[in-house]
Amino acid sequence: MKTLLCYGDSNTHGSSPMTPDANWFRYGPDVRWPGRLATLLGDDWHVIEDGLPGRTTCHDNPFDGPHKNGLTHLPVALECHAPIDLIIVMLGTNDLKAHLGLSALDISKGLRALLQRIARSPSGPSGAPPSVLVVAPVPIEETGPSAESLTGGAEKSRRLSNLFASVAAEFGAAFFDAGTVATVSPIDGVHLSPDAHLAIAEAMAKQIESTY
Repeated sequence: MKTLLCYGDSNTHGSSPMTPDANWFRYGPDVRWPGRLATLLGDDWHVIEDGLPGRTTCHDNPFDGPHKNGLTHLPVALECHAPIDLIIVMLGTNDLKAHLGLSALDISKGLRALLQRIARSPSGPSGAPPSVLVVAPVPIEETGPSAESLTGGAEKSRRLSNLFASVAAEFGAAFFDAGTVATVSPIDGVHLSPDAHLAIAEAMAKQIESTY
């Protein structure tokens, strides 16, 4: 059985769209895309979810804490779940937050830092690095309770696909653009509906089955 680690943020965690009063819940494992992916891939794969709401590529969060830094936690995840055949990296949405002041290019540099760390990791089979599938997150909309904190983020989010594809190519990683099969919920402009989770899982399953 092969091991697949899904490393992401709230859309990997399965956070529902946030209502105007900032309430949300976590979808069940049969709704979240990693759980649906596990069902689609079947018994040949062990799928591990590691999704943290608010996780960035490589930046501390001054409001919620340094544990939101994806690069800081990555070595723990790699060692904890080794040997890992494939890691899916789906981050970048939280890097769009206005207080970070990052350009789309800066966000792609955060992805590069993650891939550099994975490339040095002995957490794959036989002490080699795991294979990587880079996922460009679904572009956001500036609406709902998070709109102000994401000012300017919608335009940047639409530039991430091409930038992430280029970074993935640098490292010989596979690439998938989640925005080609799903859109964010109009309720909060960031999170995904159950149908979007399913669409992403189905597209990823096809790519994984044809590649690995």
